[in-house]
Amino acid sequence: MNALNTATDTDADRTDRLAERLFESTLGALELFSVYLGGELGLYRALQEHGPLTAAQLSERAGIAPRYAAEWLEQQAVAGLVETDPDVPGEERRYRLDPAHARVLVDADDPAHAAPFAHMLAGIGGVISQVAQAYRTGAGVPYEEYGRAFRHGQGHINRPAFTRELAGSWIAAMPDVLARLEAAPHPRIADVGCGQGWSAIAVARAFPNAVVDGLDADDSSIADARAHAEQAGLGDRVRLVRADATSLRDTGPYDLVLLMEVLHDLSRPVETLRAIRDALAEDGAVLVADERVAERFTAPGDEVERMMYGWSVTHCLPTQLVEKPSAAVGTVLRAGAVSGYASEAGFGRCTVLPVENDFFRLYRLDR
Repeated sequence: MNALNTATDTDADRTDRLAERLFESTLGALELFSVYLGGELGLYRALQEHGPLTAAQLSERAGIAPRYAAEWLEQQAVAGLVETDPDVPGEERRYRLDPAHARVLVDADDPAHAAPFAHMLAGIGGVISQVAQAYRTGAGVPYEEYGRAFRHGQGHINRPAFTRELAGSWIAAMPDVLARLEAAPHPRIADVGCGQGWSAIAVARAFPNAVVDGLDADDSSIADARAHAEQAGLGDRVRLVRADATSLRDTGPYDLVLLMEVLHDLSRPVETLRAIRDALAEDGAVLVADERVAERFTAPGDEVERMMYGWSVTHCLPTQLVEKPSAAVGTVLRAGAVSGYASEAGFGRCTVLPVENDFFRLYRLDR
């Protein structure tokens, strides 16, 4: 019997629970799409900077049609995402974004910033029919097909952790590496699968003498990363190129190589890790951040496990199966698999770092 069931459960009870769960999931998905609209159209930002606003004022500030502004604001108020007085007539009614909610919906570097999930969901929604066809054929769906929405969401959902924790606690959990980066006249860091560049920017800021090479196989991600590095004033020290990890053999040696939320996405993880090992300085190390999933498969799983499998079946596995042969890891990369890949690639040691995080597990790989 399923562990969630009790001796008094009936078929009707289980049916009702699942129906209610799917109803709640539908409600959540629809609200995430409304959050996507609020972020994409700058509606939350307008409320934060100019609010409280009427629908007409939001329409003017954000450059959207008045009727859409009114309907979106009413939906947001009904959902409890913005505040208003329902007793005030519609045209006069003003809507306010609670500063506590702005942390979640607007402030990109805040640890509570969860709004990018909405962009990720929108990106998956745009290609879900292609994903279904890939299931039929065994083929994959290229990453670029998920579009700017998914790329933005993926980059920005990780941005707060990379900005606030990467140098401050993750690298600090490797004291010898931290000391090396601080003492070397010009330490060299590589960020493999750098995406939109937030991790590369974070380490460049933390180590002002460092030169950081960011690599990614996606043209649009590299273009985004270059723009972000320029905006941060780091274009001279953060070098961003479209390439895979094998190119590191020609540009090393590196004191530190980062694999931030990348290892599980690689079609050939062992080959990539082998190239990274070849590019390390003698005392260099690799820092891997990947999913904090359970040590072994269990069912039902907790919420983190559910989320990671959700990304896996709709995005990660389909993108990995574009390239053949593929390890087809999916999103759920367990600690034993990381250790196995590292050993097969020639690393002498794979250590789980003592860093507390709800979503990431941190690994150190040494030659």
